[in-house]
Amino acid sequence: MQWSLFVLILMGQCSFSTCHLYEYHFIREGQSWEEAQSYCREHFTDLATVSDMRDVERLTNPPQTTDAWIGLRSINESDIKEWQWSLPGEKYIPTGCEPGCAPEWAPSQPNNRGVNPQNCVVIKASKWADTHCSHSLKFICYNETGEQKYFVIDEPKNWLQAQSYCRAHHTDLVSGITQIRSEEFQSKVGRVWMWIGLFREIWSWSDGKNFSFRHWEDSFVDKASKTCAMTKPHGKWSPDNCTDEKPFYCYDDKVILIKEKKTWDEALDYCRANHRDLVSITDRHQQRWVEKRAKMADTAFVWLGMRYTCTLDLWFWVSDRLVCYDNWAQEEQIEGCDRATAMKREGKWYERREGESLNFICAL
Repeated sequence: MQWSLFVLILMGQCSFSTCHLYEYHFIREGQSWEEAQSYCREHFTDLATVSDMRDVERLTNPPQTTDAWIGLRSINESDIKEWQWSLPGEKYIPTGCEPGCAPEWAPSQPNNRGVNPQNCVVIKASKWADTHCSHSLKFICYNETGEQKYFVIDEPKNWLQAQSYCRAHHTDLVSGITQIRSEEFQSKVGRVWMWIGLFREIWSWSDGKNFSFRHWEDSFVDKASKTCAMTKPHGKWSPDNCTDEKPFYCYDDKVILIKEKKTWDEALDYCRANHRDLVSITDRHQQRWVEKRAKMADTAFVWLGMRYTCTLDLWFWVSDRLVCYDNWAQEEQIEGCDRATAMKREGKWYERREGESLNFICAL
C-alpha cells in the first residue's frame, strides 16, 4: 500500500462496520439448559454470554419467535453475592470499611435486613443503602453523550423498571464511583432516596466471564425453582426451570490467547500463519472482550496488533482498522521507533519494546 493512501485511510472517519470478536448461533432443537451447554461447548465455545445492549440487539436480529436459553444461571449461594454496576464495564471496587463496603455506604450499610434479600442500592445525601428492588422510587439516569450527563426521573419505578427506562431514554442508571463523585451528579442528589445502578445477585455466566450486564423483564423475581435464564422474543430475559427443553444460543469466540512468549514480530507472524492476525480493538465493547482474555495470560502484558511508525509519527493497527478508540495508561512514553502496543492484564494499554517476549492475542 502506498504511504499516501495509507495516510488517507488513517485520517478517515470512523464509519467502518463493526468487526465482532464473537458470533452467535441459534440452535432450534429443544434441549435442557445443561444439554444446551454441553452442545455449545462441543460445537462452538459456550452458551451465549451477553455483555451489553449491542449483544441484545444481535440476538434479536433476525428476530426469533420462541424463548431460548442463554448462558446465565443462578447457583443459589447467597454467601457469594457480589455488588455490580448496571453500566457494562464499570467495576465495583470495595475500599475502606468491612464487610465489602466503600466510604459511600451509610453507617451499618449494607445490612441485607429482613426476610427478602435487599439487592438494590439507593442514595440520599451522598450516602448509599441497600433495599428491596421492588420499591417504587425516583432514580437518576446517566447519558454517555451530550452536554448534560445526569437526569433525575421523578416518576417512581422499581429498580428493574428504572434500569429499563434509563437504557431506553439515556445510557443506563448512574454507575461507578467516578460518576457518583462528579460535581454534576452531586448537584442532583437530594434528601429523598433514589435508585442508582448498583445491585447484587447470584447469577453467573456459563463461560466464567464476570460481565455484570443483565436485561431482566421488569417483573423478574428470583425463585429457587427457576435458576436458568432464557431470552424472550422481544429481547428481555426471564428465569425458568433448567430441565425444560428450549432452543438456545451458542457463541463462537473469534479471539484466542496464545500462552507462548514471542516478540511482537514473531507474534504477528504466528497469528497470520495460524489464525488471521494480531487482534485489533476499535471500541469499548471489543476492549471488554479482549480484556477477559488478557487476564488469563502468563505474562504481565500481552501483545496487541498496534505498532508505531516513525516515518509517519503515528500508531496504526496492522489489520488496517482505523485508530478511533484507545485505552492508554497515563504513563510516560518510551522513545525510539521499535515500539508496539501491549495490554496489561487489567486492561490498560502500554508502549513496549518490540523485542520483549510476551503472550499475545490473535483474531481467528
